[in-house]
Amino acid sequence: MSRLGIKKTYKLFIGGKFPRTESGRFIEFNDSKGDFLANVSWGSKKDLRNAIVAARSAQTGWADASAYLKGQILYRIAEVLDGRSEQFVSELVAQGLTAEAAGEEVAEAIDLLVHYAGWSDKYSALFSSVNPVASSHFNFSVPEPTGVVGLIAPTKGGLLGLVSVLAPAIVGGNTVVLLASEKFPLTAISFAEVLATSDVPGGVVNILTGKRDELQVPFASHMDVNAVVLCSGDKTAKKAVDLEAAENLKRVVNHPDRPLEASPYHILDLQETKTTWHPIGV
Repeated sequence: MSRLGIKKTYKLFIGGKFPRTESGRFIEFNDSKGDFLANVSWGSKKDLRNAIVAARSAQTGWADASAYLKGQILYRIAEVLDGRSEQFVSELVAQGLTAEAAGEEVAEAIDLLVHYAGWSDKYSALFSSVNPVASSHFNFSVPEPTGVVGLIAPTKGGLLGLVSVLAPAIVGGNTVVLLASEKFPLTAISFAEVLATSDVPGGVVNILTGKRDELQVPFASHMDVNAVVLCSGDKTAKKAVDLEAAENLKRVVNHPDRPLEASPYHILDLQETKTTWHPIGV
């Protein structure tokens, strides 16, 4: 006797939980052959606001966590993802990749998490400085997290694209609200399940699925988002986000619509520089 297949409903990930979208909307997602695969939540502006509240609540605690702890948590994410790699390969194949390409993408995503875990206690030394001044003071400049960051992941490279924008943001002490690729939504929420079992505090990472055209401008207009990372090849979308962000002096980091290469400068993109003066001899 054959079993009845269980079709999954992929929900959102907000504040460490998996709520359905408040709007009740969903997208029917089909596999590469056109057969029904799953329902995917269609996130709304209200879901975005809820995710930003969760990210703001978690921001101070995450920023204050030690570099060692952040590195250990990123490494734990890589461990759990590695243990579930077959699931992610099968999901990427169902979403249109070849088995070989899917396997390479999962392996690269795991390696990228380990890469940024290693930078957790090093980037601050790389980007800090002792500045020469004319008075009898020590003058230090050090990077600090920007705060709550909106990430609009590239549509290409579902898992790798997501990890490539997420890892440098959180290792730098930021909390994030991430809008997943419309083309690869399943791996985004499955990755949220990895995060939920990897010691990541609730609210540090919040993941939405839905329509870019509906949500990318609200990321830029929301006053409690400190920066936006936009991976897009659409010049009209970039202009709309830049103009909206200019209204509230929000930083926008633009990248092409593809996974980011590993670099500590992606951590620096989402840091503020704090300069401290200290009298000599005190």
